[in-house]
Amino acid sequence: MITLNDYLYSGNTVLKILHQYSNDLRNGAKETRNSIDLAHSNFLIQIIELLEHNDFLTSQSQRIKEFYKFMTREYPFLAFTFKGRIKSLIRAEEKFNGYILEYIYGYYKKNGKFPTEAEIKSKLNFRDLIAYRIVISMPVCHIKKGENRREVEEKYLYEIANVLPEFLEERGFTAEITKYTEDGHSELLNEQVQPYYHDSVAFPRSSGYQSLHIIFYDNLARCFTEVQLRTKDMDDFAEIGEANHFGYEKTQEVRRSKHDEIPSGECVYFDEAYERLTKLQEIELANVDVNMFKAINNQLINDGCGLFRGRQILPFEHLSRFQNDLID
Repeated sequence: MITLNDYLYSGNTVLKILHQYSNDLRNGAKETRNSIDLAHSNFLIQIIELLEHNDFLTSQSQRIKEFYKFMTREYPFLAFTFKGRIKSLIRAEEKFNGYILEYIYGYYKKNGKFPTEAEIKSKLNFRDLIAYRIVISMPVCHIKKGENRREVEEKYLYEIANVLPEFLEERGFTAEITKYTEDGHSELLNEQVQPYYHDSVAFPRSSGYQSLHIIFYDNLARCFTEVQLRTKDMDDFAEIGEANHFGYEKTQEVRRSKHDEIPSGECVYFDEAYERLTKLQEIELANVDVNMFKAINNQLINDGCGLFRGRQILPFEHLSRFQNDLID
């Protein structure tokens, strides 16, 4: 069985690695009649297409930028950032195999048997290879006496979320109904937009992670993209706080327990996904040799190619105005 790790030590570019890994998966799938590996190869081709033919990102990011301009006019007192990225190769590989692992385990626990190849493939739909993040912050100088900063920021976060779907639909995007329909929504989220949002702000994940997520189909670029909305505190917690560390450790523990419940040899697709995930998690990034990537350790990383961290496509920053004035 081949894994992504097999290609990370020869000094090649990310694009070369993608081509080699995808081709080898496809050739192996033909020999073994493994349609999941074939789906895996096709998934990697999607990433290749994004990296080789990304002219559409200019159009897409310009239309996203229109919402940034709208916010600078409507919320001049807020500080906020717009970030866009293509998912990193390592994170994409981890997510693909993680989906397989979670689906097979859930299916087995519910039905007492393993899903078919067709059933597994039907769940491998990825709509967040391109993602944009809006992070807002209310400067303390604009918080009035007696106001709670967190509550003020969340109020504006939901206000922005209520406007976003219609604004982007007027510019060629179509909001997709979320698959997390049972998770609930804040009353601050308008009823007409609730079907589109996964609201982890009002209903945080077990790790404490909070964010609003919405998926759009870009009818002009003909691809899906995700938009996340967070306050600065939520973003800090997700990126450098306990949510990041706790979520990683908890995921590791849960995956090990699932592997104990489904012993090796019971389901080849489960075994392969688990092995690929385990190898990814054991990578010492300092030993990796990929063109335009360098790491001193697993924390000190200079990623210029989108191997470990997403490839950035949209950085916009808005600093709050009226820093010395009261806002009526």
